[in-house]
Amino acid sequence: MVTHDKVCLIVGAGDYIGAAIARRFAAGGYTVCLGRRNGDKNTALVEEIQAAGGRAHSISVDAREEQQVIDCLSSIERDIGPLDLVIFNVGGNVHFPLVETSERVFRKVWMMACLGGFLTGREAAKHMLPRARGSIFFTGATASLRGGSGFAAFASAKFGLRALAQSMARELGPQGIHVAHLVIDAGVDTEFVRERLAARGIDHSELAENTLMKPDSVAEAYWQLHQQSPDAWTHELDLRPFGENF
Repeated sequence: MVTHDKVCLIVGAGDYIGAAIARRFAAGGYTVCLGRRNGDKNTALVEEIQAAGGRAHSISVDAREEQQVIDCLSSIERDIGPLDLVIFNVGGNVHFPLVETSERVFRKVWMMACLGGFLTGREAAKHMLPRARGSIFFTGATASLRGGSGFAAFASAKFGLRALAQSMARELGPQGIHVAHLVIDAGVDTEFVRERLAARGIDHSELAENTLMKPDSVAEAYWQLHQQSPDAWTHELDLRPFGENF
């Protein structure tokens, strides 16, 4: 077994925020484990991190499936090292008018953005509690704080994830586990957001600088949060560009 002192797991390690977090923690000396439904999609990122001298592993895991989550975290603990940080970064942002929101859509979004967070957080806690240390972070959104027209499914799931994070923080904080929820209250510079802007007739390249949040900036916030001393833990952090209304 190859063991390193600092291991970070990102569940929902996509091509933007998840990838940026992986790069930041790898640069900081962590072994990063990249979890997503199709782990092969992170092959290039793993190679990039390794070429830069870092340590990275790609893992296929569906956060909606309990046994897959259990197996994922157990295999990391067994084969790579003790988890110091687990980040739940699964999205699920869909837009449907209420009467067009099917039961399947509502249930699927809830399973992705809320149930997956519960399963990931619970399993992380099982491994961290005996050591009385570690961090569990959840990526939230504007929808974590207020529902929007057409976002009944997404907001319901994100509200639930926020409530989960609050409950976990109150229960696990006194036992040495730092639980935090990050509200990403802005559009992040991703292909998804660019397509959404284009559908509204907006060219992202013509936006004023810092209108969209940079994934690297979000990753830096995660890094700083994980460095906090237990006597001054942040349990909810909201991030937005200076020009964003709130």
